Amino acid sequence: MIILALDFGEKRIGMAVSDSLGIIAVGLSTLERKDEASDLAAIDEVARERKVEKIVLGMPLHMSGREGIKAKEVLAFKEILSSKTGLPIDLYDERLTTVQAERVLLEADLSREKRKGKRDQLAAQIILQSYLERMRGIE
Repeated sequence: MIILALDFGEKRIGMAVSDSLGIIAVGLSTLERKDEASDLAAIDEVARERKVEKIVLGMPLHMSGREGIKAKEVLAFKEILSSKTGLPIDLYDERLTTVQAERVLLEADLSREKRKGKRDQLAAQIILQSYLERMRGIE
């Protein structure tokens, strides 16, 4: 089953896709957000091209586990995205994935400008890899 993961942000949406065996997460290009219709169309196109069967959407929770304003935005986006793509969508706790991605990029000694473009992609990849491992019972 091929799964697409999304790290939903205000300016960008990071994307990653699994291999057909559901073992490895591979980062895709980051989507620069324009407007809701364009964003949905771009995600739908990626899903169709990659033959995606499920979407995993990062759920931004507070450290306490409570939902905040961002979580409500993601829930609203999930409903619209589900209608657009017709695909099942799982939410996955994304706490600290952006921090983890930033740490990896800093260790790779990338410039601030290069990190900005890769951070969301890597966060989506981390979300998806964690999701895949949880599904296989590897935590």
